[in-house]
Amino acid sequence: MAAPMIPPPHAPAFLAAHGWGDAQILPLAGDASFRRYFRVVDGARQAVLMDAPPPHEDPRPFIAVAEYLCEQGLTAPTIFARDLAQGLLLIEDFGDVRLRETADAALDREVDLYAGVTDLLVHLHARPPMPGLPVLGLEQWLDEVMLFSDWYCPTLGIEVDRDAFRGAWEAVLTPIEHDGLPRVTVLRDYHAENIMLVPGKEGVAHYGLLDFQDALVGHPAYDLASVLEDARRDVTPAVEAAMLARYQGATGQDIESAYWALAAQRNTRILGVFVRLWKRDGKPWYRQFQPRMWGLLERDLAHPGLAPVRAWFDENIPADKRAAAWL
Repeated sequence: MAAPMIPPPHAPAFLAAHGWGDAQILPLAGDASFRRYFRVVDGARQAVLMDAPPPHEDPRPFIAVAEYLCEQGLTAPTIFARDLAQGLLLIEDFGDVRLRETADAALDREVDLYAGVTDLLVHLHARPPMPGLPVLGLEQWLDEVMLFSDWYCPTLGIEVDRDAFRGAWEAVLTPIEHDGLPRVTVLRDYHAENIMLVPGKEGVAHYGLLDFQDALVGHPAYDLASVLEDARRDVTPAVEAAMLARYQGATGQDIESAYWALAAQRNTRILGVFVRLWKRDGKPWYRQFQPRMWGLLERDLAHPGLAPVRAWFDENIPADKRAAAWL
């Protein structure tokens, strides 16, 4: 079940030890993991308290990736204080101006905003990947899509051939694994609700990055697909096409085949993840995103390189077991 949004009992002592003893602790956000976030307000200053309770969470990857991103000229939260044994971090607060709501409220700015997040990836991918990160490649891609056959299908009463499902994906993803493009730092959860617009900063530094502790080394198309085929926000096909072209023009890399394959892989994985969050973790609100995920996946499957996977879906998942089942 989701943890209640009340501060952990050891939070006040942690804050007091680091000069925030008189601060208010206000609920801010939870996410799909055990992590929770609170805003800490002390007069005119504020910060964010991250509660990453062990043994479920380990804040050290967050710290390491944040430091790496700042070294690359990007904007990740400064770490003000830490207690790794209790899973507490006090970090910089980027405020309340998030890409998601900003783009929704000003559609005339959507192209410029997404140009910025695309340029951020160009900037990051031009630099050596963060040392020590695990590699995201074929075997993990295949393992991840099995969440669909193992969680989505049983929940809707569909019996499928798991081996055929994996085989179809292997046929699609093996060429991507061996396409020769340089591997880069992949933030993994790069989307509109994890990107803040930070006042006083310009260019790619204007975009404050959150929720990157699961970063890996992987394909340059992955994060672009993550932000343009967003589980929580509709991005028009025209904007998606323009940003894909922008990235390819800036890097000189042809990532189009990989883009559609990895977008489909990610969207299929998320369909399974959201069912698992509902059934296993008691978070039924993730069901609301399933129609969008199906719309994105159907669009991905229309591309020729996805033919083996498209054939499997057509043979195994009836139309009434797709988006309509979640309306």
